[in-house]
Amino acid sequence: MRILVVGKGGREHALVRALAESPGKPEVFCFPGSDAIFSIAQPVEADGLETLVEWMKTHAIDLCVAGEESYLVKGEGLANLCEKNGIPCWGPPKESAQLEASKEFAKNFLLRNHIPTARATATETLEEAVSAIAGEYPTVLKFDGLAAGKGVAVCPDEASALDFLDEVFTQKRFGEGRVLVEQCLTGPEVSVFAAIIDDQYLIFTPARDYKRANDGDLGPNTGGMGAVASRRLVSQEILDQIEKEIVQPTVAGLRKEGLPYRGFLYFGLMLTPTGPQIIEYNCRFGDPECQAVMPLVRGDLAEFCLAGAKGELRSDLISFDDGWSVCVILASAGYPETSRNGDEITGLESPSDARVYHSGTRRTDRGTWETNGGRVLAIVAGAADRAEAVSKAHAAADLVNFDGLQRRRDIGILHFD
Repeated sequence: MRILVVGKGGREHALVRALAESPGKPEVFCFPGSDAIFSIAQPVEADGLETLVEWMKTHAIDLCVAGEESYLVKGEGLANLCEKNGIPCWGPPKESAQLEASKEFAKNFLLRNHIPTARATATETLEEAVSAIAGEYPTVLKFDGLAAGKGVAVCPDEASALDFLDEVFTQKRFGEGRVLVEQCLTGPEVSVFAAIIDDQYLIFTPARDYKRANDGDLGPNTGGMGAVASRRLVSQEILDQIEKEIVQPTVAGLRKEGLPYRGFLYFGLMLTPTGPQIIEYNCRFGDPECQAVMPLVRGDLAEFCLAGAKGELRSDLISFDDGWSVCVILASAGYPETSRNGDEITGLESPSDARVYHSGTRRTDRGTWETNGGRVLAIVAGAADRAEAVSKAHAAADLVNFDGLQRRRDIGILHFD
């Protein structure tokens, strides 16, 4: 089997490795990829979606796996172009990917299908947003489009809300777009992932990520500073409730509204005092949750995704480890506001009892590694119980270093102890 993974970050590094480790030993390619990914997968010569699809046809690719969300909605859409050219794609078409690309689209979908979610108001200007907030804090503000995980702000007061609204409407940091002013829900968060194939689905191992930059859930919002994953993260009773009230109605809603879906769907949830409510959808695996979840997947992920892309749910091909997986992100100086590149990374050969996924690195002419992005590395370790997984992950992270390194030391500990 010949597989192409589309993307370049830590999530794609984890997907590429999991696919490459499948029993059938598929030949894996990646676009645009990274230096680290290219130690496992082969590079692709393309300069956009159209040339990428032509390359796939020329090189007889059996399966395209969408890792990065932007390609699903760029141009005609990755999955749409694949379908037009007879290439099975594990990822939804452009019209269905609006669940992630537009917060407003997703909110209206949730309301139409009676899926529990926070109340919200769509606004077009800073003044409209301030009026919609109506002095009720904390409040949640969401840029309507894609923003690489940085378009959401939980604002405790007027000053923080005005700062975010200035970024959106005045500085246009994320481009043109509206803002959803949303009710702030309370409770622990959980990320649930499902492989959806038309009207069927399989729920993967749940995870919990840590969005704030600093220990204690303090500091600015980030794309994610770490994650913990386990089938025991939440009770079976709550998982059953999530499946019945959120996953099943979502799958039914997609079918009812004529939105085809074959691929991973991420459910970002808040476990409120009145029950689980959905915060957001992502039309792919989360990052860094993917790095925590993939090591717990057993079986043949490559054949599972190929069968799914062709419309068949083969749940017999994979299973899930009952243990725990902990992912610690090492970020560069200045993150999340900026990122500093070019700092030499040492100790990468040391964490033998952990997996290291590269998010923002590049190989130097000397063969060493240096920083090349905000989130630089994901250090992941697993064990039968959470405490051991936490200890192993943080011990492995201690062995890696670079100037300006930022990390949280409460990943896997906060929200549990």
